[in-house]
Amino acid sequence: MKIALIGYGKMGRIIEQIAQNRGHVIVSKIDVDNTDDFASDAFRSADIAIEFTTPATAFGNYQKCFAAGIPVVSGTTGWTARLGEIKKQCEEEGRTFFYASNFSIGVNVFFAVNRYLAKLMNGFPSYDVNITEVHHIHKLDAPSGTGITLADDIIKEIARKKQWRLADEGEKPFDAENPETLVIHAIREGETPGIHEIRYESEVDSITIKHDAKSRAGFALGAVLAAEFTAGKKGFLGMEELLNLMV
Repeated sequence: MKIALIGYGKMGRIIEQIAQNRGHVIVSKIDVDNTDDFASDAFRSADIAIEFTTPATAFGNYQKCFAAGIPVVSGTTGWTARLGEIKKQCEEEGRTFFYASNFSIGVNVFFAVNRYLAKLMNGFPSYDVNITEVHHIHKLDAPSGTGITLADDIIKEIARKKQWRLADEGEKPFDAENPETLVIHAIREGETPGIHEIRYESEVDSITIKHDAKSRAGFALGAVLAAEFTAGKKGFLGMEELLNLMV
């Protein structure tokens, strides 16, 4: 498979290595200093594009891929207020787009555990719940897309939670004055790949689930697997489809 990489930072380089190890060819690498290459023959020869950039540039990158007739796999977060537009393009224009807030297989198992635990905890109002995430200092969005996915899934399952918000620096774990609000604590330090922890706490005990990424390699492998899965398909796709296929 011929792959175009959009975004050639640390993640892009790891994706390149994994893709080549799996027998794929990188035909184009586009970063901030060579965006004119979207018009190149090399880019247009790609079977699929894998995009990891910034919230400000992601949507425009998708449009350039669509204009060239190239399916997109993207892991960029912080832009999803426009996700409905992409879904509409997939439905009405026959575009192909695979999106995940996190491509790690382990994180997506963690998503499933989070949903199941939230369903159970809906029946136990003596427990409050919060989220803590830790990412590297280069992470631009807070909370992360992974944190938002975790929070949205909790809110869907726990009737006593109506919305989430980002905690202020130094704030206490839970918002006692607004119990309907799920608090997300976002910490940015060092080169941490990503830690996410869900904590339920009552007066008598606490229940915690946690995912701790050891490197970016798990995210990169998931992105390449998503590209392999997406090739030849149409529509809007995600990790649920990919994981069902793998099972």
